[in-house]
Amino acid sequence: MNIEEYQASLQDPAVPPHIDTPLQALWYAAKDNWDKAHALVQDEDDANSAWVHAYLHRVEGDSFNAQYWYNRANRPMPDEPLAKEWIMIVSTLVD
Repeated sequence: MNIEEYQASLQDPAVPPHIDTPLQALWYAAKDNWDKAHALVQDEDDANSAWVHAYLHRVEGDSFNAQYWYNRANRPMPDEPLAKEWIMIVSTLVD
């Protein structure tokens, strides 16, 4: 799946099959279902899930918690708009 296919899947009623947990969470986040997105990544222990978890706390406006998760993901907290970060994360994870 590439980013264009992933973005097109946002028109579908269900998350695409066979995508990993961080991409599932970003799919739900894009559909304004923060709670479902957060539930998917909150107990995961990999760097990509931590990155998405960080992004979600940034969406929530909780910079302190976001910074913790960016550190766990070994990534800096960006100062760019959330929409741009979403595209950057998806682009990285679909490749």
